[in-house]
Amino acid sequence: MTAFDLTGRKAFVTGASRGIGRVIAVALAQAGADVAIAARGEEGLAATAAEIIGLGRKAFVLPLDVTRQDDVNAAVDEAIRLLGHLDIVVNNAGGSNFIVPFLDMRISGWEKILRLNLDSTIYVCQAAGEHLRSRGSGSVINVSSVAGLAAAPGLTPYGAAKAAVISITRTLAVEWGSSGVRVNALCPGWTATDLNRILWDTPDGGRATIAGVPLGRWAKAEEMAGPAVFLASDASSYMTGQTLIIDGGQLANA
Repeated sequence: MTAFDLTGRKAFVTGASRGIGRVIAVALAQAGADVAIAARGEEGLAATAAEIIGLGRKAFVLPLDVTRQDDVNAAVDEAIRLLGHLDIVVNNAGGSNFIVPFLDMRISGWEKILRLNLDSTIYVCQAAGEHLRSRGSGSVINVSSVAGLAAAPGLTPYGAAKAAVISITRTLAVEWGSSGVRVNALCPGWTATDLNRILWDTPDGGRATIAGVPLGRWAKAEEMAGPAVFLASDASSYMTGQTLIIDGGQLANA
């Protein structure tokens, strides 16, 4: 057994039907965890579940719209019932489906992006927090973005939401630390997923977008697997309230 071993741990992962969420859910299973996976895309969830089961771990599929608080509460309760308890909670659901200058942004768009990226994290943390605290242990991983740590032209609501996620992460780390619950943020840089395909699936491979990335390329979703397992496991047992940045050096070059 190593510090990265998750054998016997139980995890709940949102946004697990594709991209970074699927990678994290499968990585937790590879490390030994059983996983309850939640997202709106049932077909994608089924594919993620098949990968997890193929690794010899249990997978429970929970179709979920994370912007609906009552549905989140029910999904977390069901995950606890099916798994027995939770050790790991990953708030990954999020994204932005538009890029627009601030003055052209509709307030309805602002509200939609904040519900998906910020409110959803609040809902899950409230739904799972008391369970984790009562057990006296647990790791919460809130997936943020470099957009929450630097200017995000055209992505104002997304950047604001992800900045708020980092703030919430720090606050909950302080409030829950005495209960043995750790709360950290995983902060990816430009990662090539289906959600942002329009930016990287171009003749030049989206070179303009990653011009400021010292490693000179887009991240692969799979490159978030190791950092997520680190945060979930005892390898990070004295780490809480922190933001783990996986951005190819982008912020260092700002």
